[in-house]
Amino acid sequence: IYKGIVMTSDNKKKVKAERPRGFEDLSGEDLLLLEKIISTIEKTYQFYGFEKLETSIIELSNVIGSFLPDQDRPNEGVFSLEDDDSRWLSLRYDLTSGLARYVAENYDALPKPYRRYQSGWVFRNEKPGPGRFRQFMQVDADTVGSKNPLADAEMCMMFSDVFENIGIQRKDYLIRLNNRNLLDALLSQTGINHIENDIKYLTVMRSIDKLDRLGVKGVTELLGKGRKDKSGDFTEGARLENKQIDLIINFLQQGDKSKKLNRKSALEELDEIFCDSEKFKNAIEELYEISSILDDLDYKEDRVAIDPSVVRGLGYYTGPIYEADLIFPEDKNLKNFGSVGGGGRYDNLVERLKGVKVPATGISIGVSRLLTAIKSLTEESYKKNYII
Repeated sequence: IYKGIVMTSDNKKKVKAERPRGFEDLSGEDLLLLEKIISTIEKTYQFYGFEKLETSIIELSNVIGSFLPDQDRPNEGVFSLEDDDSRWLSLRYDLTSGLARYVAENYDALPKPYRRYQSGWVFRNEKPGPGRFRQFMQVDADTVGSKNPLADAEMCMMFSDVFENIGIQRKDYLIRLNNRNLLDALLSQTGINHIENDIKYLTVMRSIDKLDRLGVKGVTELLGKGRKDKSGDFTEGARLENKQIDLIINFLQQGDKSKKLNRKSALEELDEIFCDSEKFKNAIEELYEISSILDDLDYKEDRVAIDPSVVRGLGYYTGPIYEADLIFPEDKNLKNFGSVGGGGRYDNLVERLKGVKVPATGISIGVSRLLTAIKSLTEESYKKNYII
């Protein structure tokens, strides 16, 4: 074998059958289970009154450019190619960019608010890992055109209902609720402001978003000079000063404490410890409103909890954000499995394409990762509770 080519005895060259890293083949029971999970999620969204939309698998790179990692290198983070018109095209990084483009193109003809769901494969040119693929299935739901906190509360409720409809027990998952503006307000005190495509800001946010996977030590390194992983690859850090890092880490460590409190108490503590700006206070008020709606509809803290350590790595979020975690406290192989979905409010994304402000909020469930978790459960629990 030489460079992936097999030399045969009759001097004919045969390409070695080899799958690229981070991609997988699905067949048989795995494929049937994937389809059942997707169907269950879609039926939940339909129950809430969302309608289906399909958008292109390829978008113009400049259309999704508001959250590409590097504008000057379109292949960094996404899979891109240049067409015969010398325009860069990219395989979609997520389903939100296509929705934003669709709304901008069809805004006048769409109902207000516009509520859609979509299932589809998305592609990320990133380093793969256990349960993390470069091609994976997402199922999204979004409400476009509403500022009402009910729209944000509804996203948390749908997350919860999806898991329970699949068969995941209430103790085995948790929807973590936060507001992006809490951390933005905190960072602004240290001179780090939310400016679109600002490299330092995006680096800080993406570093913090790795808290569940890397822990406090790993995030501290990424906020500083950088971090070398087990393979020897080095990730350049945000190079913040120690006092900036200490403030951020202190804030993030409130997450474990907040999840053990009822939502009102958690918000009161955050308000007391950190609130010294109007932006922080407004963000707390937004979370109070969402929490009140959840209380009225009986979605308690065992389903949706306040957690200030939730950040979401993409730069376009402007308000409330949500993270859906699988916990499985009684399964040692899957304990604290982590995020299988997330989302949040993004009131500025459509405006970049349309020229007018269009509020929006949405969620995305990573079905491929969810499938990995369900398949890893014990056989007894797998057969007893789940949708197969």
